[in-house]
Amino acid sequence: MFLTRALEKILTDKEIRKAHHSQLKRACEVALEELKNDQKDQSVENTSSSALPMPKKAGFVEADKYFLPFELACQSKCPRIVNAALDCLQKLIAYGHLTGNVPDTTTPGKRLIDRIVETICGCFHGPQTDEGVQLQIIKALLTVVTSNTCEIHEGTVLQTVRTCYNIYLASKNLVNQTTAKATLTQMLNVIFSRMEAQAEQERQSKQENKGRNDKVSNKGDGTEDQTETEENETLEQDRDMTDNNGEEVSEIQENHEPETPEDIAHGILDELVDQIVSGPKGDPTSPNSDQPVPPPGSSSGPEPDPSPTVDGVKGGGLSRLTSDDSIETGDSVEQMQGAFSHILQKDAFLVFRSLCKLSMKPLGEGPPDPKSHELRSKILSLQLLLSILQNAGHVFRTNEMFINAIKQYLCVALSKNGVSAVPEVFELSLAIFLTLLSNFKQHLKMQIEVFFKEIFLYILETSSSSFEHKWMVIQALTRICADAQCVVDIYLNYDCDLALANIFERLVNDLSKIAQGRQAMELGASPNQEKSMRIKGLMCLVSILKCMVEWSKDLYINPHSQSNLGQDNKPHTETDNDSLKGTITSYGSSNSLSSNSSSQMTSSAAPDNPEQFEVLKQQKEIMETGIELFHKKPAKGIAYLQEQGLLGKSPEDIAEFFHAEDRIDKTALGDFLGENEKFNKEVMYTYVDQLDFTDMDFVPALRKFLEGFRLPGEAQKIDRLMEKFASRYCVCSSQTELFASADTAYVLAYSIIMLTTDLHSTQVKREHKMTKEQYIRMNRGINDSKDLPEEYLSAIYDEIAGNEIKMKTTGQKPSKSAKEITSDKQRRLLYNLEMENMAQTAKVLMESVSHVQSSFTMATHQEHVRPMFKMAWTPFLAAFSVGLQDCDDPEIASLCLDGIRCAIRIACIFHMELERDAYVQALARFTLLTCATPITEMKAKNIDTIKTLISVAHTDGNYLGKSWLEILRCISQLELAQLIGTGVKTKYISGHSSHSQAGHPVEAFDPEVIARGPLDRQRLANFHETVGETSSQSVVVAVDRIFTGSVKLDGVAVVEFTKALCQVSMDELASHSHPRMFSLQKIVEISYYNMGRVRLQWSRIWQYLGDHFNKVGCNPNEDIAFFAVDSLRQLSMKFIEKGEFANFRFQKDFLRPFEHIMKRNRSPTIRDMVVRCVAQMVNSQAGNIRSGWKNIFSVFHLAASDHDEGIVELAFQTTGKIISSIFEKHFSAVIDSFQDAVKCLSEFACNAAFPDTSMEAIRLIRNCAKYVAEKPHMFRDHAGEEVSVPEEDREWVRGWFPVLFELSCVINRCKLDVRTRGLTVMFEIMKTYGETFQPHWWRDLFNIIFRIFDNMKLPEQLNEKNEWMTTTCNHALYAIVDVFTQYYDVLNEILLSDLYQMLHWCVQQDNEQLARSGTNCLENLVISNGIKYAPEVWEKTCRCMLDIFKSTIPHSLLSWKPVDEMDSVSPSKETASDYDANSMDNQS
Repeated sequence: MFLTRALEKILTDKEIRKAHHSQLKRACEVALEELKNDQKDQSVENTSSSALPMPKKAGFVEADKYFLPFELACQSKCPRIVNAALDCLQKLIAYGHLTGNVPDTTTPGKRLIDRIVETICGCFHGPQTDEGVQLQIIKALLTVVTSNTCEIHEGTVLQTVRTCYNIYLASKNLVNQTTAKATLTQMLNVIFSRMEAQAEQERQSKQENKGRNDKVSNKGDGTEDQTETEENETLEQDRDMTDNNGEEVSEIQENHEPETPEDIAHGILDELVDQIVSGPKGDPTSPNSDQPVPPPGSSSGPEPDPSPTVDGVKGGGLSRLTSDDSIETGDSVEQMQGAFSHILQKDAFLVFRSLCKLSMKPLGEGPPDPKSHELRSKILSLQLLLSILQNAGHVFRTNEMFINAIKQYLCVALSKNGVSAVPEVFELSLAIFLTLLSNFKQHLKMQIEVFFKEIFLYILETSSSSFEHKWMVIQALTRICADAQCVVDIYLNYDCDLALANIFERLVNDLSKIAQGRQAMELGASPNQEKSMRIKGLMCLVSILKCMVEWSKDLYINPHSQSNLGQDNKPHTETDNDSLKGTITSYGSSNSLSSNSSSQMTSSAAPDNPEQFEVLKQQKEIMETGIELFHKKPAKGIAYLQEQGLLGKSPEDIAEFFHAEDRIDKTALGDFLGENEKFNKEVMYTYVDQLDFTDMDFVPALRKFLEGFRLPGEAQKIDRLMEKFASRYCVCSSQTELFASADTAYVLAYSIIMLTTDLHSTQVKREHKMTKEQYIRMNRGINDSKDLPEEYLSAIYDEIAGNEIKMKTTGQKPSKSAKEITSDKQRRLLYNLEMENMAQTAKVLMESVSHVQSSFTMATHQEHVRPMFKMAWTPFLAAFSVGLQDCDDPEIASLCLDGIRCAIRIACIFHMELERDAYVQALARFTLLTCATPITEMKAKNIDTIKTLISVAHTDGNYLGKSWLEILRCISQLELAQLIGTGVKTKYISGHSSHSQAGHPVEAFDPEVIARGPLDRQRLANFHETVGETSSQSVVVAVDRIFTGSVKLDGVAVVEFTKALCQVSMDELASHSHPRMFSLQKIVEISYYNMGRVRLQWSRIWQYLGDHFNKVGCNPNEDIAFFAVDSLRQLSMKFIEKGEFANFRFQKDFLRPFEHIMKRNRSPTIRDMVVRCVAQMVNSQAGNIRSGWKNIFSVFHLAASDHDEGIVELAFQTTGKIISSIFEKHFSAVIDSFQDAVKCLSEFACNAAFPDTSMEAIRLIRNCAKYVAEKPHMFRDHAGEEVSVPEEDREWVRGWFPVLFELSCVINRCKLDVRTRGLTVMFEIMKTYGETFQPHWWRDLFNIIFRIFDNMKLPEQLNEKNEWMTTTCNHALYAIVDVFTQYYDVLNEILLSDLYQMLHWCVQQDNEQLARSGTNCLENLVISNGIKYAPEVWEKTCRCMLDIFKSTIPHSLLSWKPVDEMDSVSPSKETASDYDANSMDNQS
């Protein structure tokens, strides 16, 4: 049996024979004897292995009673005996033979296991301990901690951890050190995971109890047996887990060879690896562990703290503790608020606190020695703390005791180690901080501010910090900046908190400076170091922007899901794989923080309403502006804050503000309070009255008074302040019996200030400093002519000498004295000094906030990104612009372009036009395509910029708005670069003009000019290679994707896109010598692509496209105009194919450019082209045309007046075809444009150059009348544009009237033969179809007819007028009477008077023919219709005749005078008189 073998082995050792081992020898013999007796008493079957009995119940040995010989063996100084004893103890504990769960007989209140652990730990006597023994101790202690069969708590746990810790520090053997460290990590893992498992178990059992109302678990006699069986099964499992060890041990026992230290170390490390892979031994959370639930006192706790400094509390008798009991021990735990719900939590707490205290131990003076105990201890404690925090479970993250421990111990420890000059310590502190930020930030709001403000950002900003420190800080920031939750949380909780520093803003500004290469670098930093810092700075900025994009991604609508920004450009995961390998990653942290765990635990966190936080941020900005103003002009600052409503008017409000606001400069405040103005004094009195000096000694009271501001330099100001202080102190303090009056306090205060200045000023030499005696002498007689007690003044002197009166510690500004540093030694000295100050400041601030409760808001709302970006977009832009401008490094350029892409995305998502335009313009500028820089300057980074710009256009098109103009300008210029890249030289880029309209020197793109330029062969080759890249397949395809992708843009975006493209096209075409049609071609393409859009969107697009075609179609360059018209034709054909419903006007809008071009462009070629295009449309698409007929007739109307026979002929042919055949088939479609058709024919008729066409046109007008007569119902049914016209009049207004009116126009405008034909047709229509005319139609018609006789409308020249009257008026007059006679019944009442008036006018004319026709027509009228005359008509007729007679009497003849009086008569009068006479003759 194993126990027997072990005892026998000890007895056979040669050392045992020595006298001082007699007690040990005796104990072994007794134990062996007892064992044999036990075996005799039991009839035990032999197990399969003689060395390792299977722990079945039958052969199980309780080894607790055999502990004494092993205890004595451990106390012996012989390494072999100690080794054998420790090895046996370890095995006994591992296999459950030795539990120690019985009271210790030697020490009351303790358990045996505590004594066992003490015995094992006692084997270590420092560095001289045998190395094999050291390993056996480590192995035994690990077994004790991880064993399921024995439990240790409190002081015993601490002792195990402490011993391993000390072995690590003291051992000189590297194997032992590594093993001790690995063991410590495993111990902590077990302690903390047991605590978590116990809490989880408790939670589950509570849930089960809730669901199990009346069920009570039956506990019968079999319970113990069952438990024992389970324990045995567990032990078997344990033995299986350590099978390798078991085999090794059995071999050792059989061969009687001791294990070598290497074997032990390998064994422990192998076991650790197995346990870490499969979960700690006995961890109830491990999925395969079947073991019974341990009793309440035996569950596991948080990781142990190896703190040799802490005296562990022995857990005497406290084998288990119920959750109701609270622990109050002498270990200062009672100072903590809250209580532990389980002993395991207390174990974990003690270990954690001990490690924190260990990490705070100061290092020795002078440069740190890497092998010193102090430094190794500090590093180990920090490594263990990091391991605890990284594996922290729910209890550790939420239990108030642990949170308070982190605040009071760990954060204070970090404030010291976070400024360590030892890189490894500093790096570990950073890693711990990152873990805190990831897992505990909701509890550590104030502490995180101190870390950032006083340590990390300070190190980045100061010029005296080393590159290594800066590098590690920026490494840490790289990970912080890669976590979206963390970034938004920092902004929300610090920048939007009125009382806290603007961490996010400061961080971005610092990173921007680093990225621009403007950071404060240490003296002598290499260019590579500067560059790597710069790249890191850019990485951080890009990460922040990617986080913002990620945070607001749900607000982004991507028109092309396959090219999402996140997929195109995954965040850098390789950010830590650079020159310094041993960075934070070496401690197992991933690249970015994972804040998910912390965000799940803040159910009680305040909601993050974006509007509320924006208001807070605005208030904070106002407050900061006010404080800045206060520093320059205090009165203005206060007035500003009062105007903004952030500060009350009363002195009380202002004094409270001064007490509460730490950002106010203490010097400015001191000056303000010391002023002699009435208001200032009121504020100062109130300020001092708000201080409470109750129960305070005089010097502490004075310290409290002076910590809020810096005393001003003027004596009068100090005097006023001291006077008020003395008065207030005497009111508050109980010590006033010492002072006869406030005067005493006033003088004493003054003397203390003088003493402070004297003792602590560097300007006063040591030999001149005031002595205690001098100080006492100086204060003689100040107490109402008496002295204050000497010991009182002596105590004051001692206190001031030992502790200078200082202002309250606040953050400090980094030193800007980089220019003054001339050597590395000087820099290190300055840095060490700054680090000490920083550590002191951070420690004071950390301690001051350790008890402050502050609510941490977990950001959830996407809107927070908008104010974040609004605040930070300028430093981002500066960093990226400078990076692209200054540096040709591809990595820097790539990062800058990534950053700009993300920034554009954010500006787009939140519709921030100013910011978006700024970034797009920056991007466009760096393509070198639109600026005046010669293209020969183009480099790889500019090509990448072009690709980025194209990518932005592709993915963010919906949001680009006016920025499309910049992008499309670049793409337009890119086409020029591609022409060079492919070696093509078209006529559009040849020539010698110096500048194109877009401001780009065309020579810059001319291959010939480039070849002639001052480039050597190599540079020319490089240039061609770079420019060739612009023509690469990927770029060409990407550009095409922008235009083909326009179909996926939303309705608003596509309009902006079109508008910008039209503008760029105009710029391209505006150059007289180098017009290009690239954008014009693209306009045609996008018109095709987008024609399928809904009509509403399409009409908005066409508003710009149509206008553009109007302008381009009138371009003086015929090639361009021709292309525009032809493109318009193709588009129109395609558009018309789609057809149109009645009453819509899309075709009309679409075809309007043809009309515009026809009207404005005088080029015969283009006009001919327009007519041909329209004719083709009519010939091929007549059935689909609706509202477009108006434009078609309008074009033909314009063509009709042309002098070019071909144009007129083609236009007339097509018009004739429309009238003759299309009217037949599609009259309902054309009816809305019927008037336009007639008007068009009228115009053909009036073109004097082509008389045949004129005659044919009149014939076609006669045809139109036929359509009106045949289809009057269609005119009545189609309201058209004249909606206000009554239905019965529509036939007239839209049918007859246009026909007759246009004929009247022909009559009025044309030559004799045409107008005669027109007159004939007009009266023929009236005679043929007049029956259907209504009376008021006739009135309208006669108004038109009478215009023929209108004096104002007659030709000016006399002979033409005569011809007109003789022919047209004459002809018309007879025709009118014929019509009147034909329709007398209708016309009599409405038009007879008008007719008589007209006949009267005709008779009065000088034209004899017309005058005679007038009397003839009157005669015919009366003869033809007289029988129908009513009496009143006769009366009207007679009056008309009488009027004619009177108006034609030859008055001149009747009143003849002699010749001498004839001179006065005008010739015209004579002529008139003669004419009148003749008329009379004719009529008679």
